[in-house]
Amino acid sequence: MTKYITKSLDETLKLGEKLAQNFKFNIIGLNGDLGSGKTAITKGIGNYFGIKNITSPTFVVMKIYETSKNISKIKKMIHIDCYRLETYDALLDIGLMDYINDDKNLIIIEWADKISSYLPKQTIYVNFKLGENENERIIEI
Repeated sequence: MTKYITKSLDETLKLGEKLAQNFKFNIIGLNGDLGSGKTAITKGIGNYFGIKNITSPTFVVMKIYETSKNISKIKKMIHIDCYRLETYDALLDIGLMDYINDDKNLIIIEWADKISSYLPKQTIYVNFKLGENENERIIEI
């Protein structure tokens, strides 16, 4: 497990960009308390792929973004938020497995611990904790 400590939103965004360059798998599960940096790291990952205006999909469960940089095989970023999810079947109904089975998609799942038993073994998990200072985040991969 690798541990990072960021001291600001900008550092968390930059860490997301850095991590996006090195991911070997297409499914990333994010876990941590509200406000601990899950959406911020997603925005940083999106920045790497040229995606702007990323917002949390808490109320819509899933948002799909087209990548605008031709820097990898990734063509779409699928951002899922399981915070309000009541059943795994709801994700199946919106086509989760189709997205997971397409290696041109990067799947980022906030609150992934709610569905971890359904995710592939190669899912990368990133855990977030609030630090001692207001903007400090402890991020473990």
